[in-house]
Amino acid sequence: MRSFGKIPLVNSCLLEYQLFLFDFDGLLVDTEPTHFSAYVALCEGRGCAWKWNFEEFCHRAHGKAMGIWDALEKEYPQMFSHGQTREMLYEEKKRIYVEMLKSRPPLFMPGALELIEELEKAGIPRAVVTNSPREQIELIKAALPELQKISLWVTREDYARAKPAPDGYLHAIQRLGKAGDRIIGFEDTKKGLEALLAAGVDAVLVCPEHLPHVKECLALGAKHLNKLPL
Repeated sequence: MRSFGKIPLVNSCLLEYQLFLFDFDGLLVDTEPTHFSAYVALCEGRGCAWKWNFEEFCHRAHGKAMGIWDALEKEYPQMFSHGQTREMLYEEKKRIYVEMLKSRPPLFMPGALELIEELEKAGIPRAVVTNSPREQIELIKAALPELQKISLWVTREDYARAKPAPDGYLHAIQRLGKAGDRIIGFEDTKKGLEALLAAGVDAVLVCPEHLPHVKECLALGAKHLNKLPL
């Protein structure tokens, strides 16, 4: 049976872990291109020529909490003039993103649906913990009904501090975990991975191995997969 590091792939994972925790965007569902398009539309709608490709955007957005807004404020200071705050611009970006989701719902990431179905068959508790608001999540769940097989959803409204703080994952563990449980979590970003590690669970980074944050996450004690296990 294949394995990576000390964490085995699906069949023995089902035997060794009693709770599975998942990020959402870019990990279970391919929403990151839509987020990217929404930020492009926000900037260009305000007369700012977009300068980053998708990978550069992800590097800025996924490294730390508010990383994308730090980068936007540095690159496009004119967007924040005339009383425009991050909060105001973020609300506009959310409206753009939701409209894009309505017109073209995202697809599952490779391996995600198969893993969800295997966990359901085995009766293993599973939870999503996301920085995304409930409105966006419910819209995607309606388009991808297989997501209803995940028993607990922790959205941004459910906890105080966003990733990389562990609050969301600790909330999920409190709801579903039992004393002595072995818990495994999956993330695709550094800030999400840091949240898992701070929550004290076995943490797996899932993303292409060439991305710059892979080495950083491995150094923190994470395991790595190019895609979710089959």
